[in-house]
Amino acid sequence: MFSKSRINEPGPAKDTETSKGTEPAKKPGGLPPMDAPATAPKAKPPASVLSSDLTITGNLKTTGDIQVEGTVEGDIRAHLLTIGENATIRGECIADDVVINGRIVGRVRGLKVRLTATAKVEGDIIHKTIAIESGAHFEGSVQRQDDPLNAGGQRAASAKATATSEG
Repeated sequence: MFSKSRINEPGPAKDTETSKGTEPAKKPGGLPPMDAPATAPKAKPPASVLSSDLTITGNLKTTGDIQVEGTVEGDIRAHLLTIGENATIRGECIADDVVINGRIVGRVRGLKVRLTATAKVEGDIIHKTIAIESGAHFEGSVQRQDDPLNAGGQRAASAKATATSEG
């Protein structure tokens, strides 16, 4: 297809060859091909990081990932929640995956919950799977549920049943 003499030739022919390699090919109608970057799926956004000098009072809710290095006084709901070694959370933590390296005072609910050796948890943990490393500090109860993220609905139903049986 290409000859050696053509590649080594100076002039417009070489520039044309170079520009062909850098421009995306177009279909006859001027449309980019199906595999062009414009149609590529969006990349997952990076985790939101709350720095160590940040204190938040209030609830946080996202469908993405959060990494907490500071202090949060409120509930957190996320896809992946990572609590840094020097972080402190006072509230309920709800996430598909929870990795605890720091301190939580409150309930933890997650499909996968992991307490590392530096974790300090004071509260109940409701989980589908749990891992607790040697050295982790934990005071509370542990309860396994198939759907720990929606545990609030079960509690309301059982409270309603208790109220009707007493009345």
